[in-house]
Amino acid sequence: MESGPAIFAGTVFELVGAALLVWTAARVRHREPVALGVNRAVSATVASVAAVVALTLGAWCFARL
Repeated sequence: MESGPAIFAGTVFELVGAALLVWTAARVRHREPVALGVNRAVSATVASVAAVVALTLGAWCFARL
């Protein structure tokens, strides 16, 4: 992978993953729903897994440099 696209993709994945993880933690901490109309535990779990996957993909992109 070329370094320019890898840096861009890694940065985007890391920013989205970190923002989603912080947002999910803030919603859970305030006992507010993460997604409307969905069980609170399920929505927090799915959002957390998505955030961790995004952070992992970002780390993988940076590791490919």
